[in-house]
Amino acid sequence: MADPSVPSAQNDTAFLGHPRGLAYLCFTEAWERFSFYGMQSLLVLYMTQALFLPGQMEKIAGMAAYRSAVETLLGPLSIQAFAGQTFGFYAGLVYFTPLFGGWIADRWLGSKRTVILGVLLMTAGHAAMVFDQSFLVALLLLILGSGALKGNIAAQVGQLYSAADERPARGFVIFSTAINIGAVAGPLTCGLLAQIYGWHAGFGAAGLMMLIALGVYLKGLSHLPEEAHRTRHSTPPRKLSAADWRSVGILMIFLVFQVLLGPGYDQQFNMGMVWIDSAVDLQTPFGRVPVAWFVSINSLGTVLGAFAAIGFWRWQAKRGGEQSDNTKMVVGGLLYGAGTMLMAVGSAVQAPGSVSIVFPAVSYFITGVAFTWSWPTWLAVVSRYAPRQIAARMMAAAYLVAFFAAIIAGYFSRFYETMDPALFWALNAAACWVGAALFYLFGPAMTRALAANRDQSQEPAILPDYAAFVVAK
Repeated sequence: MADPSVPSAQNDTAFLGHPRGLAYLCFTEAWERFSFYGMQSLLVLYMTQALFLPGQMEKIAGMAAYRSAVETLLGPLSIQAFAGQTFGFYAGLVYFTPLFGGWIADRWLGSKRTVILGVLLMTAGHAAMVFDQSFLVALLLLILGSGALKGNIAAQVGQLYSAADERPARGFVIFSTAINIGAVAGPLTCGLLAQIYGWHAGFGAAGLMMLIALGVYLKGLSHLPEEAHRTRHSTPPRKLSAADWRSVGILMIFLVFQVLLGPGYDQQFNMGMVWIDSAVDLQTPFGRVPVAWFVSINSLGTVLGAFAAIGFWRWQAKRGGEQSDNTKMVVGGLLYGAGTMLMAVGSAVQAPGSVSIVFPAVSYFITGVAFTWSWPTWLAVVSRYAPRQIAARMMAAAYLVAFFAAIIAGYFSRFYETMDPALFWALNAAACWVGAALFYLFGPAMTRALAANRDQSQEPAILPDYAAFVVAK
């Protein structure tokens, strides 16, 4: 809800029919996602091909203690397996720390100052990435910065509108489009620079974009609404009923199902980069295709898939036959598995180093499309059925899917070296299909139970517009 001190917000149509502040939030997040995905697309190959080589790893501050801790927990790891696990920790923790970022904003700093803190931390992290010695410090700063920024900047989009305004869903579509534009452009630019000028040129470009993001956000502060003063409720919120607790339990089971869909998707950003680099023939008449560009193909699949899916769902709704949330998650799981299985097929039918570029290109595009069916639907289900008095905490918990999926993908990356690539990718695809099967078999009954529990709690249903949730992770 917008702050009441901004009475003209509903009449502000300066940016595509929306408040001017939306433009600053969109461009801030576009540049931030540019840097995030640009750096992430280089990370695994940078570790395996340069940073973690003997004689080089020893130069990294704190590496001896970090590797000792990881191997004490997981056992001895090869360089490639250690890189995959490190990537898994990083990719998972950037979706865990927003739980704390929201708490800091709510209790202490407010969303504006917390976003500024997040951008500053991420800018420092990208700067530290330029130097090998500060690699672990860089990852820590990026994790903390993402935690401070991610949830709070999205919350500010909603704060631009009054309660009576009908534009928020469309505003979130514009915001998510900006996110995905950055996610497409970042790997394209950083990957090309890294291939031509070296790793640190790619990381440097990512850091430069974070500086631009900071400048855009600071310039736009005056166009963002003042935050309302937080006060304690005069009466304590209603305690959770037995029906509420049953809903929480069912949503946690759904979370487990959703996690099964995730490792195959996350593995593409992990060992998928290694597989493309070593198994795929990347030479074209125009030169060698940078491996990082396939991350952009995934994001492009999300952008195009979002518009297609939303249009298809609305077309179905007008005819009274829109697919259920559960069916959408089943479709997402099937597509995740199909995209991942293409990498297995490519490994099986062509020799290492000669796999056609078509296999990873189509694979990454399909999994990007799958994301639009699975992820926003999952967030919508939590929004629709979570008990209202803990709705914010349940939505934060929903993002733990990304945390667990990345950690699990990092753990299973250790088996890539010792398994046939076709078998490795087939098993990742099978996990996606198992998750889809669980949704298909148990999802309908569990969804009916969620609806019944909500009715027993006498809580009003929140029927979200799916467009508001089509946001890249």
